[in-house]
Amino acid sequence: MADYDIAGVALPCNPEAERSVIGALLIDSELVGDVINILHPEHFYADVNRGVFQAVFTLFTRGEKADIVTVIDECVMQGVFENADAAKTYLVDVMKGVPSTRSVTKYAAIVIEKYLLRSLILASRDIIDVAASGTEDAEDAVDFAEQKIFGIREGTENQTLVPISNIAYDQLKAFCKLVEESGKNGGKGIMSGLATGFSDLDRKIYGLNRSDLIILAARPGMGKTSFALNIAVNVANKYKNKSVCIFSLEMSKEQLVSRMMASEGRVSTEVLRTGKLSRNGMEDFEKIKSVTEALQTLDIYIDDTPGTNVSAIKAKLRRVKNLGLVIIDYLQLMNSVANYHGNRVAEISEITRMLKIMAKELNVPVIVLSQLSRDTEKRPDKRPLMSDLRDSGTIEQDADVVLFLYRNSYYDKADPMQNVCECILAKNRHGETGTTQLGWLGEYTKFTEIAYTPNGGAPQS
Repeated sequence: MADYDIAGVALPCNPEAERSVIGALLIDSELVGDVINILHPEHFYADVNRGVFQAVFTLFTRGEKADIVTVIDECVMQGVFENADAAKTYLVDVMKGVPSTRSVTKYAAIVIEKYLLRSLILASRDIIDVAASGTEDAEDAVDFAEQKIFGIREGTENQTLVPISNIAYDQLKAFCKLVEESGKNGGKGIMSGLATGFSDLDRKIYGLNRSDLIILAARPGMGKTSFALNIAVNVANKYKNKSVCIFSLEMSKEQLVSRMMASEGRVSTEVLRTGKLSRNGMEDFEKIKSVTEALQTLDIYIDDTPGTNVSAIKAKLRRVKNLGLVIIDYLQLMNSVANYHGNRVAEISEITRMLKIMAKELNVPVIVLSQLSRDTEKRPDKRPLMSDLRDSGTIEQDADVVLFLYRNSYYDKADPMQNVCECILAKNRHGETGTTQLGWLGEYTKFTEIAYTPNGGAPQS
């Protein structure tokens, strides 16, 4: 971070805390592992301290011990000091000034605190510059300001050129965690993303991964809203520390919850719409009461504001704690801030691009439902293709995963597989494409996993 002030405001820093962190690590290299997990080179204000810590960081990622000798050598190699004598003089002096190595995490916390305050000052300058320039749309300027502040809170505001050593180390830590969890799971592989609740699909996409834009498309009546709601409930049930946010631009929040109640309680949607209980009336009533209590415990939020845009959605999501999954129903009902003068393809392209950026910024999977064009109805084989994405523009390009739902029984009432739905994985940045078979219980708007008999008989839910 640059060494300058803004309108006479000096950038906060604590040189003693920075030096104490470095000195403590040089005195006791066993402390490096604890500090590396919370502190990064960019947190340091002074160039020399940042450089020394980067040297320690590099040695640690290479699996080498970070002591006075190795750090001096690495600092000289990285150009932090002109020669070994200069490095030794500075580092020995730093080590002598450490009050207590046992307080290294407290020193690190002070360094981070000053870094956050500097970041806030610099972000404020950028926000003022954008707002005062007059070249930005007001809503875009507000979005920029929110993004800056949110980035500071999430520790992502300094997304600039990052040494591959830092990235590789973070990836190694993530891999080691997966290996550890796999060992606890009997050696079975662990998904990197959130489980959808549909194991065959999860195996193909490795779950719902952070920053992924997932397009779920189908013709009307295929059950795309139901499938998205089933995933939402599955995720909320499995990950109690994750919030699931649903933005419904077509159906009301009451309609969505009614569908969830029918699906999770295995109660006919007709019962919930009309109140007319079946022969097993009391049983249905108890099911509805039970599923209502269960749904109330889930961390699911619903917004049914019509005609919303990406900026408005993003602003709401930034205020959600422990955000885990976002679902938007559906793409073609969204609006863009800019005026595209009736060019809907260009407008949809801009919306999908902004949705992908939002997924990256918030670092969560975003499932966006989409319509398909009527071209599917004109073909003998009505299974969807990428070209069927309505107002497609750059949907295929921006999406990480594209899923199509197709039920042949919708067109052929004599099809013996009346309760089977194909989930077609048309695009998958994480692996192979293919088709997953799902069970469909239309009476409850419920998708299930199914297993086929060896002779190819009827599916079993």
